Amino acid sequence: MWLDDVATTGDDLTKRPHLPGARDADVAIVGAGFTGLWTAFYLLQRDPTLRVVIIEKEIAGFGASGRNGGWCSALFPASLEKIAASSSRDAALAMRHAMRDSVDEVGNVTAQHGIDCGYTKAGTLPLIRSRAQITRAREKLEHARAWGETGDDLRLLDAREAAERLHATDVIGALFTPHCAAIHPAKLVRGLADVVERSGATIYEGTAATALSPHRVDTRHGVVRAEVVIRATEGYTPTIRGNHRVLAPVYSLMLATEPLPDSFWDDAGLRHRETFNDLRHLIIYGQRTSDGRLAFGGRGAPYHFGSRVEPSYDREPGVFDALRSILVELFPALADVAVTHTWGGPLGVPRDWFASVGLDRTTGLGWAGGYVGDGVATSNLAGRTLADLVTGHDTDITALPWVNHRSRSWEPEPLRWLGINGSLAIVQSADAAESRTSRPSRRAQLVDRLTGG
Repeated sequence: MWLDDVATTGDDLTKRPHLPGARDADVAIVGAGFTGLWTAFYLLQRDPTLRVVIIEKEIAGFGASGRNGGWCSALFPASLEKIAASSSRDAALAMRHAMRDSVDEVGNVTAQHGIDCGYTKAGTLPLIRSRAQITRAREKLEHARAWGETGDDLRLLDAREAAERLHATDVIGALFTPHCAAIHPAKLVRGLADVVERSGATIYEGTAATALSPHRVDTRHGVVRAEVVIRATEGYTPTIRGNHRVLAPVYSLMLATEPLPDSFWDDAGLRHRETFNDLRHLIIYGQRTSDGRLAFGGRGAPYHFGSRVEPSYDREPGVFDALRSILVELFPALADVAVTHTWGGPLGVPRDWFASVGLDRTTGLGWAGGYVGDGVATSNLAGRTLADLVTGHDTDITALPWVNHRSRSWEPEPLRWLGINGSLAIVQSADAAESRTSRPSRRAQLVDRLTGG
């Protein structure tokens, strides 16, 4: 849907050529999604003379950057406790602050460069729809207070307050945080690609990287040699030789309705375009798009043996059916509304669910990723961090605890397949148990042990 919408605005999705042969660069970036493009953007801000080359297998924004749920959030996959355990409490708080700043930074850049991506910072609403979810909401609020958050950062809404923002079925309350913006991801990533090119970078599309090594990117169209080589391939990382256990490609799927009439939105709300989910264990997420659709997605698709990534995996009819059922459960008025688009794609999951960014100054190899589906703002922070690292600037963000963090490799198969799909089954069964009993399920806590949480 997002890329279809971009194409109707006159964006030629096949306008960029492939690598014409061997060439040299100062910085070679593999992946023209948010991570790679933000990195190029900030590198050229710091030093406009740099020769920056971006290699992309498909088109700019083809992967998660152009097909995600459109949440520019301050969410980071690792908990504050885990971050503090690897560094300190103060460092964990600095990471949280940097993530929140990144949400605003994305908005600032889009405004400054005229990227019309519908950036609207109205916060997010995790809905409370059962007694078990009330318990979870109170635990989250207590946890936030223990880490110094005030009511300005996270607050608990009662049923009336929640309904004033979003009128869905069985809602008995909600949490609310302002640290999230709704965006049109394809307009952001494609607009950013144009800005990066105008700044002096070269993007080669239709050019698959087959191997990354110190100062060298091998492709089927030639070799790019560079002082610095940056891997920015997120869920597609396992397709590069030697990287099949670095990140696990876990699929998230989405659907979108036809544009909905004002009468629906008058009842449903989201008048400020708050993003929303609920406090079930299996993640769902939604937003009201700028053109009045409901874009809605969630997990539930299986992990594929050997970390395989294939276009056919974007389509799991059973998951789309489940998403449609949940959407109608939330909004019965959508029972007869057309779903015009269904799609999906892989996101990158590190073994310890701890996103990272770094640069090995000895080899010149840099990387960023492992966002576990929360990469819109995190990739912006990654791009700024890599730009500082590459240009040799020691800054507050290069001292953050995710910098040069090394996650251990995923287990070999079949353990990887068993662990990831077993975790999915546990989460689904936990939600089913809570639906039956209205009591919090402890079985979901097993997932933390399986994922290193």
